[in-house]
Amino acid sequence: MTHPTRRDLLLGAAAGALAPALPGAALARSREDTLRYVVGTVWNGLDPAGFGNSREAIGLSANVYDRLVRFGRKPEGGAFTFDFDTIEPELCESFSRSEDGLTLTFRLRPDATWHDGSPVTAQDIKWSLDRAVSAETMARAQLATGSLTDPAQFEVTDARTVTVRLPRADRLALPNLATVHAPMFNARLARAHATEADPWATEWLQANTAAGGAYRVERRSADGQQVVLSRFGDWRSGPPPALENVIVQTVPEASTRALLVERGDADLCLDLMPADITRFEREGAPRVISAAIPSGFTALCFNTGLPPFDDARVRRAVALALPYAQIFAQAGEGRGEPLYGAAAPSGGAFPQPMPFDTDMGAAAALLAEAGFADGFETELSYGVSKATWADPAAALIQEALSSLGITLRIRKLPDAQMAEVITAKSAPLLLERSLALFPSTEYFFRIFLAGDQRWNFSSWRNPEVEALLPEARFEPDAEAYEAIATRLVELVAEEVPMAPLWRPVQDIALAEGLEGYTTNYFYKADFRQLSRG
Repeated sequence: MTHPTRRDLLLGAAAGALAPALPGAALARSREDTLRYVVGTVWNGLDPAGFGNSREAIGLSANVYDRLVRFGRKPEGGAFTFDFDTIEPELCESFSRSEDGLTLTFRLRPDATWHDGSPVTAQDIKWSLDRAVSAETMARAQLATGSLTDPAQFEVTDARTVTVRLPRADRLALPNLATVHAPMFNARLARAHATEADPWATEWLQANTAAGGAYRVERRSADGQQVVLSRFGDWRSGPPPALENVIVQTVPEASTRALLVERGDADLCLDLMPADITRFEREGAPRVISAAIPSGFTALCFNTGLPPFDDARVRRAVALALPYAQIFAQAGEGRGEPLYGAAAPSGGAFPQPMPFDTDMGAAAALLAEAGFADGFETELSYGVSKATWADPAAALIQEALSSLGITLRIRKLPDAQMAEVITAKSAPLLLERSLALFPSTEYFFRIFLAGDQRWNFSSWRNPEVEALLPEARFEPDAEAYEAIATRLVELVAEEVPMAPLWRPVQDIALAEGLEGYTTNYFYKADFRQLSRG
């Protein structure tokens, strides 16, 4: 008698969990109308901008809530990717920007309705924007990056028209309104559940929706591990979605998610191990799409506020000692784009390949010039959640630096402790992987390479950078902006606050015949443009 393995039991449980998810009527519909999507994390809240909500929750909300506008998309790698430079109407039928860039005007669709059938009004939009810049949610900080900070900036012109006024012509005002951080709410419904202590209904909106997007939440398990979405038939903000139902199922083990997609029990998965993706590519099934993450990076970050890394010569020496090709091959498994080995910086895009490559002779000379001919002792820290790639990267860095007399202690910390270390700026070296919401050089520098804030992993405070960033943010001329961005990139090459290693990609496994997948700025699935065949 053959006994089932633990893997068999897990697979059976996961597949079984997908089967009964739909309401009775939906079960009778064709398999072609239903998408089965497996994920590694839970959908832990319904508010698109709620604090503590998982990335999965934020991404799924893009299908449930509309925004005034959305990013376009462009073909890439057998699928599509979002187009940061193209913004299209979504809940509005048209929008315009004044010549001075200070006024944005949005004209709403006349036939737009909320999920409860009530019409969308300009007052709903005003309340939603007021909430975005006032409530204690993630939206407030994000919209501030586009000079959207005060309810007084949002005006109702008539029943279908809303005007947004800016203090300066901010390049990121309109893109911010296209993000999941600027959802439009059914204000009448949300206000009915507001209280004096909670005027923006944040508690109610974590467990309920006041939406009008392409899909509505049909069912959600209490633990957030299973969500069923159904198509909203009266959605007018784009072509009707081809898929009538979406089942989202949390399957914690990556190996089980891979088996579900491989067997055809799931149609889509974004959370797979590189080894499974490599096997799928080798065997030719399931289908795999590898999409670039334009603003993503993996890097060794130097704490420029702590010795000896307050000396640019030491930072450059370490950057020249790294075994980049080995790190990319072993830690990055060769998946992505190398961010090293360039002859010189090229243009104003960032991250981009930098002029760093392995040169032990030059590294040793720089260390001697800085007074560290015999090396020194230091520490490299990273969180346990990054161990899959950071463990091999750290080992290779440790071995390489030892040849320069540098003793490197490796600290792999629990994620909560690592967050405290990052906030306190107490680690001399960090291995980090992250991404900026927008593929904009000025925005990237503002988040990761300037200011006294958490995400400036390098604690870099360069006076020229600090002076250039406001110029870039409010520069309307594309050529002038490019010149500023190019100078920012040159300063990174000169000062070496970080040594970029590689740009990661997002790997998507999907069923044969599933078409139209778009890699979005939030790097989760948008079901609205998916279809079979």
